[in-house]
Amino acid sequence: MKTRAITAFFFTIVMLGSIFLGGYTFTFFYLILSLLALLEFFKLVQTVGIKPHKSIGLIAAAVIFLLVASNQYNLLTLKSLLALIPLTTAVFIAELYSKEKNPFLNIALTFTGMVFVTMPFCFFYSLGFLNSAAVNGPDHYNSHLPLSFLLLLWASDTGQYLFGVKFGKTPLFERHSPKKSWEGFFGGVFTSVLVSYLLSLWFVELNPLVLAGMAVIIVGFGTLGDLVESMLKRSLNVKDSGNILPGHGGFLDRFDGLLIAAPLVYAYLKLVLLS
Repeated sequence: MKTRAITAFFFTIVMLGSIFLGGYTFTFFYLILSLLALLEFFKLVQTVGIKPHKSIGLIAAAVIFLLVASNQYNLLTLKSLLALIPLTTAVFIAELYSKEKNPFLNIALTFTGMVFVTMPFCFFYSLGFLNSAAVNGPDHYNSHLPLSFLLLLWASDTGQYLFGVKFGKTPLFERHSPKKSWEGFFGGVFTSVLVSYLLSLWFVELNPLVLAGMAVIIVGFGTLGDLVESMLKRSLNVKDSGNILPGHGGFLDRFDGLLIAAPLVYAYLKLVLLS
């Protein structure tokens, strides 16, 4: 428990620092984090004999993330998108010469990793540039939405744990996560919505109802992301996605809630803030 608490403390400091230190730090940090999480995914599926194309996948993921970042800084050109064509075809060509028993399974898991891991991180990263009405900095970056996302996600996790321990009786999805309960889930909703109201007092340009809707999406789909990652680990017969974070497992264990929730939160805010 002590190790877990120490890791959580330093992890929180690093995460908050990456958001507060400006757009370029935010970009670099989440580029590296997304690549480490993707590498972790590739290593996970390798435990059952699947051989995704790690090098090509990581290069393609870096290019995708940097294209998204370039778009946020108004540096993206149509020609830049052409970089994805050779990287996509390279996966198929590499598998053609690899002589593996399950070639299309290896190809499929390479692309699955980018869809399951890289794209959600891109959507989360893009939250830093979405609320243009509140932008004051020269690099078009604003920390309020990504910070709110993380705080609401952490509030959800904390609320689900505390309410689940105290009142949890009805299993939420026993097949993939026996410890989760409906009581814990609704406790997470309560805690996250409460934090969303407090954030609206701090970030006055954000409507309290918009933040409350964001909280509900994060709790609902963040929980589903947790369950999907649990399903992945159970299918591979592993306990944690990695061991880089003592007491917490791997990067996918820490960001499982982000994987499903981030794209939906981005779409929701894009529609609400720009409508």
